[in-house]
Amino acid sequence: MARNDRKLDQAARAAWMYYVAGKTQHEIADILGTSRQVAQRLVALAAENGLVNVNITHPIARCMALAGKLQERFGLSLCQVVPSQGMDNASINQMIAVTGAEVMSQFIRQEEPQIIAVGSGRTLRAAIEELTEIERPQHSCVSLIGAIAADGSCTRYDVPLWMAEKTQGRYFILPAPLFADSAQDRALWCNHRIYRTVTEKANQADVTFVGIGQIDQHCPLYADGFITRDEVNALVNEGAVAEMIGHFINRQGARVSSELDNRLTSVKLTAQSQTPIIAFAGGKDKYQAIEAVLAGKWISGLVTDEETAMMLLNLSDSTSH
Repeated sequence: MARNDRKLDQAARAAWMYYVAGKTQHEIADILGTSRQVAQRLVALAAENGLVNVNITHPIARCMALAGKLQERFGLSLCQVVPSQGMDNASINQMIAVTGAEVMSQFIRQEEPQIIAVGSGRTLRAAIEELTEIERPQHSCVSLIGAIAADGSCTRYDVPLWMAEKTQGRYFILPAPLFADSAQDRALWCNHRIYRTVTEKANQADVTFVGIGQIDQHCPLYADGFITRDEVNALVNEGAVAEMIGHFINRQGARVSSELDNRLTSVKLTAQSQTPIIAFAGGKDKYQAIEAVLAGKWISGLVTDEETAMMLLNLSDSTSH
């Protein structure tokens, strides 16, 4: 790589940290191992060279290379990798959210009516928050996951509504709790005419956006009260490491069957789907879950971070340049 390209790479990396992750120049200097003055000059260089617009237009060479290798290794049709070296999880997730919003925009900007299926997850929700308003009333946003909590209230998992508000499109909610009280209760929810109408629409989606959750004592499903500690332990004992809209997946990428399956109301996911299924996930705690989802070919697109990408490709820092 030419010296000028390396300088622009450093400037772009600094710009990501400054404009997207909200790092101070002092923090950028610590992460890059430079002085504050150098960090300041790198941020200024990014602006002077037109790298910073509404988004950062200069792709970082290593991130581009990692994205290409991930696409080739896992047969992805789309992959974006954000810089994460030396960054904390909150900053990494913010960068994934910003890039995720750009990826979503590519689909939403289309004039032809689109059915957009939307799953759940904090990273997915953060990406939708970053989405600029694009008026597309002809589009439909369809929920893949029940947003009703056990007490009847709507939950933070009601992510598609946020997207519908950004697009002014129609919104189809899945009228059910994520896990019904029993198998009989699930049958009542899932046989309702509105439930069948919404799931049929979800199955016709032009694109699907999902998050990926890890399975451990800190996983979102447990933290938000959807499953109990005993159920987490049972899933771990069965080998589950990943979760997408209530589907549990082991390290080999296969579905893990559990008692929860009999109560799950979310739309069924299929591996190797013919339509784009794009996931937004990164950070050290998600690595094993992302690896499992890729192994099972549950997704065709991924927005993640460079350290996670390197782990997925079994690369050390010295071999990734």
